Amino acid sequence: MNDAPDNSAAKLIELVKDIRVAFLVTTASRGIHPRPMYTQPVDAETFSGELFFFTDDKSDMISEIAANARVAITYANPSHNRYLCVIGDAIAEKDPEKATELWNVFAKAWWPDGPHSPALAIIRVRIVEAEYWDGPSNTSYALSMAKAILTQQRIELDIEHGRIRGT
Repeated sequence: MNDAPDNSAAKLIELVKDIRVAFLVTTASRGIHPRPMYTQPVDAETFSGELFFFTDDKSDMISEIAANARVAITYANPSHNRYLCVIGDAIAEKDPEKATELWNVFAKAWWPDGPHSPALAIIRVRIVEAEYWDGPSNTSYALSMAKAILTQQRIELDIEHGRIRGT
């Protein structure tokens, strides 16, 4: 298992690009408040260390972020044994220009008035750190498990584990 720190944004982009829905976790007066959120596409050439989400401007998330900007975002892709937890500082804002840049068919279903909808807010999360686990394919995992059972040895997996500091 590789536990070396990795300061590369490329690894984070690789992990996030195929996992569209994440849990964005805020802190509320009653404790933590996780909710599934669609991550806006991440482009390796323009990535600035921020992740973006669309939300309704009346969402509880807006006041929760105003009270405590620190959030967690968790990604999971069990079919590829990929897991990622991002810690970051969030702000909620109205930014029609950024909304236009990020606009897609999924957003149109929620905000039919388009990127200038008065109900649309953007959650911008500046990444502070992330930790990931990138394991073998399910086929490789199954073969390693079978070998371990047949040889009565503990399973050995090639898992890449790393940390990414603010990108």
